[in-house]
Amino acid sequence: MLETELLHASLSYRDAGVDVDAGNRAVEEIKEAVRSTYRPEVLGDLGGFGGLFAPNFTGYKEPVLVSGTDGVGTKLQIAFMTGRHDTIGQDAVAMCVNDVLAQGAEPLFFLDYLAVGKLDPFQVKEIVSGAAAACKESGCALIGGETAEMPGFYRPGEYDVAGFCVGVAERAKLLPRPDIAPGDVLIGLPSSGLHSNGFSLVRKICFEHRKMTVTAHVPELGGPLGAELLKPTRLYPKIVLPLLGKYGVKGIVHITGGGFYDNIPRVLPQGTAVEIDSGAWPVPPVFGLLQSWGGVADFEMFRTFNMGIGMILVVQEKEANGVIQALAARGEPAFRIGKVAAGDRSVSVGACRS
Repeated sequence: MLETELLHASLSYRDAGVDVDAGNRAVEEIKEAVRSTYRPEVLGDLGGFGGLFAPNFTGYKEPVLVSGTDGVGTKLQIAFMTGRHDTIGQDAVAMCVNDVLAQGAEPLFFLDYLAVGKLDPFQVKEIVSGAAAACKESGCALIGGETAEMPGFYRPGEYDVAGFCVGVAERAKLLPRPDIAPGDVLIGLPSSGLHSNGFSLVRKICFEHRKMTVTAHVPELGGPLGAELLKPTRLYPKIVLPLLGKYGVKGIVHITGGGFYDNIPRVLPQGTAVEIDSGAWPVPPVFGLLQSWGGVADFEMFRTFNMGIGMILVVQEKEANGVIQALAARGEPAFRIGKVAAGDRSVSVGACRS
């Protein structure tokens, strides 16, 4: 009897919460944005079981593939709260291409994974179009991805996104170099704001402790809180790659989770340490506000957030001015923020400025 009832019910995948037609519509919506990122090495088109990329390693003596993967983390909650999803794709791309860049590699191609509770083609288009624009700006191709509809797993309107990037570098030019030494200079490149790290603390301060809303106007920020929190992570490849062939960049630090204290030691050889002058650059207002609102200690700020510096270049003293001038000529501000000293791979930071 039960089997007969089920047959008469004629249940479908759509009845279970998965809309295959919506998925197909989403693919159609993003096709042109994805194709706009293609490099000459890309083979085929969307719809295959895998993305195809025929690398051209002309000019490389001993090419090494460098891979990276990351997600956006709880910053996604801000997107859910605001209903705005056009910046999240850039966050996913930036977290990956910036990591690959930190090894001295040029990003080649990127793939994304998007998991949703119920597929909304417009929402998918916003997310993937943002990722495509970020790939195009970073010089890498978006050659594939996966959109998984998982009813009952995510709440309505919510999703998770992750990215995967592959780049290439000359083996002899991989970073960090082992000759980072006392006297070398740290050059900081500005962030756009919070980027994609520390949002569990941000949400606790703003929405639990302060009881704020994403629409709250914050005069110091010049607009609503949500707009500030959603500023996408900066893309550094096109800023930094031209420097690698001209200057002897010894190391690159992507300031992500763990801030200054956990990320800078990743490039330091034994016997070295770093001293940071926290007064050497203008700290964006959002960091001072968060510290004040939450009563956060200086150490915690520099271990959780980027504090306005998204990427650090380690160079010889004699090349520091040249690097800063080369960046300035392209309209990119940069700051001497510290130096390498003798030590035990530790980081010391001056007092946080509010």
